[in-house]
Amino acid sequence: MANAENMTAPMQTGGKSSDSWSRAVMRRALKASLATLNRETGDPYASLVTVAMQPGGAPLTLISSLAEHTKNILGNPRASLLFDETGGLGDPLEGARVSVRGQMEKTDDPLARARFLSRHPAAAGYAGFSDFAVYELKVEGAHFVGGFGRISDLSAEDLATDLSDAASLIEAEAEIVEHMNADHADAVALYATKLLGAPAGDWRFVSCDPEGCDLVLAETGLRLDFPRRVTSPQAVRSALAELSRRARG
Repeated sequence: MANAENMTAPMQTGGKSSDSWSRAVMRRALKASLATLNRETGDPYASLVTVAMQPGGAPLTLISSLAEHTKNILGNPRASLLFDETGGLGDPLEGARVSVRGQMEKTDDPLARARFLSRHPAAAGYAGFSDFAVYELKVEGAHFVGGFGRISDLSAEDLATDLSDAASLIEAEAEIVEHMNADHADAVALYATKLLGAPAGDWRFVSCDPEGCDLVLAETGLRLDFPRRVTSPQAVRSALAELSRRARG
C-alpha cells in the first residue's frame, strides 16, 4: 500500500501551491516523525507517532506519559512533526515532505479524541488507559519541500483551515462519517478508486472539513478535495453527491 500512496499523490497535489500541497500531505498522513528535546540533555530526540488532524488543521497524536517523547514534552513543549510522502520513490529526495513546528499541548477536546480514533480505530483498545492522552501541536510555522528546487517556509495561517462559519458542519461530522460508511460505502470506494486512482479495497470515510474529506484503507490515507468550500451538513451532502456522480460517470 505504500506504493499506492505515492502513486496517488501527484493526482492530488499537482499544480497546487506549497501551502495547499502541505495541507494535503498532512491530511493524508497516518504517521509522522516527532522531534522533541531530551529533558535531561537538551539533545534532539526523534520518534514515530500515529497522527490525525483537527478540522482546522492542527496535528493530533495519542501518546503515553510513559513514553520518552511525552516526558520530553512535559519538560519542554517545543516540538516538530515531519510528515513524509517519500516512501516507495526511487529517489526519496524527489518526494514531498513538510516539517511542522510549534508547542505540544495535552487536550481533552472530545472532537480531537473522536477524530484520532476514527482514523486509528485500533487505538480504541488502549486510548482509555490512564497514561494515554491526546496531544495537539499548536502550529507556529512549517518548512515544505516538494522535491528539488521547490522549498517554502510557511506560517501557521498558511496551514490552517478557516472554521469561522462552519460550526454546524463540525458538529455534524460524526453523523456524516457514520452515514457515509454505513449507507454509501460504494460511493466511498469510488472516490478512492475512480477519483484518486487508488487500488480497490474497503475504504473508510474518516473525517471532513470545509475543504475536503479524508479516506483510509489499512496504512494508506487519501485526501479528496470538495468541488467548493462547504460550511454546513447540507453543503457536504451536495458536494459528496456531486463527487459520486463524477466517479460513476
